[in-house]
Amino acid sequence: MNLPHIHLLLNHWPIIGAFIALGLFVIALATRNGDVRQVSLILFAVIALMAIPVYLSGNAAADALKKTPELSKSAVEAHEGAALLAFSFLELTGIFSLFGLWQFSRHAKEQSHTAAWSSMAVLLCAIATAGLMAVTGNTGGDIRHPEIVVKDAAPSAIAAMGAKTILGLRYFVIDYSRWVWPLVETLHFIGLIMLVGTVGILSLRILGFMKQLPVGPLHRLIPIGIAGLIINVITGFLFFIGMPFFYVFNWYFQLKILAIGVAGAILVLFYCTGLFRKSMNVGPGEDAPGFAKLVALSSIVLWVVIVVIGRYIPLGESAQ
Repeated sequence: MNLPHIHLLLNHWPIIGAFIALGLFVIALATRNGDVRQVSLILFAVIALMAIPVYLSGNAAADALKKTPELSKSAVEAHEGAALLAFSFLELTGIFSLFGLWQFSRHAKEQSHTAAWSSMAVLLCAIATAGLMAVTGNTGGDIRHPEIVVKDAAPSAIAAMGAKTILGLRYFVIDYSRWVWPLVETLHFIGLIMLVGTVGILSLRILGFMKQLPVGPLHRLIPIGIAGLIINVITGFLFFIGMPFFYVFNWYFQLKILAIGVAGAILVLFYCTGLFRKSMNVGPGEDAPGFAKLVALSSIVLWVVIVVIGRYIPLGESAQ
């Protein structure tokens, strides 16, 4: 199994999942059903994680297809452009959904839901994601199914805009100024400090360190970690756009993405179960539940692994 094969196996899940999650979220808003809303937020977060290997492996698939002369190069580039925009909005939806899950669990006792602004942010991003996913799926079908392509039809404006965005970002990161790459790296490390620092402090307390502190107030630091996650997603994406084939075929990069996926899945599991509420109620001198400690230990280990692997990426050998 190679990267293009992985792309073919996974590429329908984010498209279908985006529509299902959007439908559930709209139903939840219309009926004011908190449980359905929570399920839709979890689904958005899960498909955002799943979309990462889909998008990354898509670059390998595009590279393989461009070596096939009978296929339309313009169709491949159109699909790449649409996929960029769809992936960007899906990841944004996933981040807002994580914030919504945090807020949802935090205010469960008062029977309130996510704040109005975060619900609106999820809804708007999800609508945009669904539309862009439809364009992405359609342009992907055009590559291997020329029989469905309308002859002399104008290229999709969205796909064209995405393709221009790729070229613009690549020029900005690589050629615009020698200071752009170091600046992006600096921001990446700042985001990593915010994210790992937040996860680390909370996880250490759950493991039994600093027992004089209650766990509940430490959860208020989560938005700082989410802000760090946003910075890391944006800057990491810029790195990848700048040199996609250096990263996509790099073993260390692939291991890092796998570790990030597992860490993200653990985070979603933590916030979508009663485990979050139980740990919130741990007071000074008290111990967290055993499973919460396991989650905390796993998070610390995974983020340390992610940081270490990230330092080896520049030395990584091609997986081609």
